[in-house]
Amino acid sequence: MKDSPVHIRMLGGFSIAWNGREISDTDNRMRKVWLLLAYLICRRTSASQEEIIDLLWARSEDRANPAGALKTMFYRARTLLNQLGDDTGQALIIRRDGGYLWNPDIPTVIDVYEFEVLCQKAVTLSDPRERLAVHLQALELYGGDFLPKLSAESWAIPLCAYFHRLYLETAESALAQLEEEERWEDVSSLCDAALKIEPYSETLYQYLIRCRIAGGDSSGAVSAYEEMSELLFSHFGVMPSNESRALYRLATRSDNSGVTHISTIRDQLREEAAPRGAMFCEYDFFRMLYQAQARAIVRSGDSIHIALLTVAGRRGKSLARRSLDRAMENLKQLIIGNLRQGDIVTQCCASQFLVMLPQANYENSRMVCERLMQAFFRQYPHSPVDIRYSVHPLEPAASGERT
Repeated sequence: MKDSPVHIRMLGGFSIAWNGREISDTDNRMRKVWLLLAYLICRRTSASQEEIIDLLWARSEDRANPAGALKTMFYRARTLLNQLGDDTGQALIIRRDGGYLWNPDIPTVIDVYEFEVLCQKAVTLSDPRERLAVHLQALELYGGDFLPKLSAESWAIPLCAYFHRLYLETAESALAQLEEEERWEDVSSLCDAALKIEPYSETLYQYLIRCRIAGGDSSGAVSAYEEMSELLFSHFGVMPSNESRALYRLATRSDNSGVTHISTIRDQLREEAAPRGAMFCEYDFFRMLYQAQARAIVRSGDSIHIALLTVAGRRGKSLARRSLDRAMENLKQLIIGNLRQGDIVTQCCASQFLVMLPQANYENSRMVCERLMQAFFRQYPHSPVDIRYSVHPLEPAASGERT
């Protein structure tokens, strides 16, 4: 048979190439054929007829003639492989020990196992630069997660999770070394590639933010933080960590290394559009404003209250995420539009808003919340949500400060 190895790609897609010819799983009508091929390739040992029947028709009620269906499936698989060359199907899929297997006697190069070998090799290297070179070589092979069209198959799920985790560990290790060597362009490129694989990794975003700060791109660092914050909040209902928020604060500091005129600074501080309604801000900034007000009222004695509004399903019923998100967006716009310019609003979790109400006593703050609830249900009478609220005074900063 031919001497050149069969090249199989399973990361980011599924294709088989041999001697300049290639087939891939782009045809969705042949899903079971590609499932059969993937299973035989990954199993590496003989699979019995019963095992393959369960693999292909476990969820099917039509199993009247499983042996005949299996014979047809192998015929289709071998016919597909014959596109790589005459009799290739018979050569690559063989019978042995009473079962079927991918022919181990034909040299085969599989990207996912090449990736794994390189990752394992890197762990054994003591020299950081050698280890980085191997890590980057491994990452270059990772074109996407393992068998994306078959990732829901029970046998593929743990493999997909394993290789995905191995990719992230390898990427983070490489990024740490690249950051230490201040190779910021490489850090940026690797972060961009890795975030396409794992868009919800706060660690990857932290590397990207630090990279942009180091490169003087403060606005890019802020954009990366805001993108991460939105993803974490919208998908998991969580806020960025303290470390990420510290990077955000660092990125928002203007790089005024020279002397700047007061008029320029005022232009930078001024809102772009005329203010209307309450101010909405990120939770981290709300926290700083809260602390600033807590310090101020030690001296002024002003009355400031905090209102917490919580959205939940009616009568204790669980609320679909889509319904919750829609209700929260509607409530956000209503809060901003109905409160004063001096009031401050933030979303502190997936189902709650915090509102700071300066110059408002407890009774007035409750009236504000009641008015917001009435306005919401008047505008959205069929909304499947309940809204609860609680009001608390803003506590002055701890004593012991100079006043």
